[in-house]
Amino acid sequence: MKHLSALLIGLLFGLGLIVSGMVNPAKVLGFLDLFGDWDPSLAFVMGGAVVVTFFGYRWIGRAGKPWFDIKFRFPSATNIDARLVTGAILFGVGWGLVGLCPGPALAAFLINPWALLVFGSGLLGGMVLTNLFFRKNSGA
Repeated sequence: MKHLSALLIGLLFGLGLIVSGMVNPAKVLGFLDLFGDWDPSLAFVMGGAVVVTFFGYRWIGRAGKPWFDIKFRFPSATNIDARLVTGAILFGVGWGLVGLCPGPALAAFLINPWALLVFGSGLLGGMVLTNLFFRKNSGA
């Protein structure tokens, strides 16, 4: 049941990305173009996500345990370090250059699988290079 619920939630998430236009790089780049031909429509998508998350966390805070697992799993890391800041900057630059981030890119696979292949190759390459860089600089 845990896997089925994850599949259904993933499909709902992907459908939301498609309906909202987040899988369309031109729409995303239009949203990011604050000083040009700005398209504010994705602000409503983000606002909706914030509202759902806000009430979702309040709801699960009152629940005793999750429906399909033995406990809730919340992120435990709270420190802001060079790796987090560097990753956030690179993510933002990549999002601004391409108009896609990993979630919408996967949802766009059915629309344009070749674009996902190029995007995915760059994403995986960046992840490998980042791991090599931080492993080398940490002395591991």
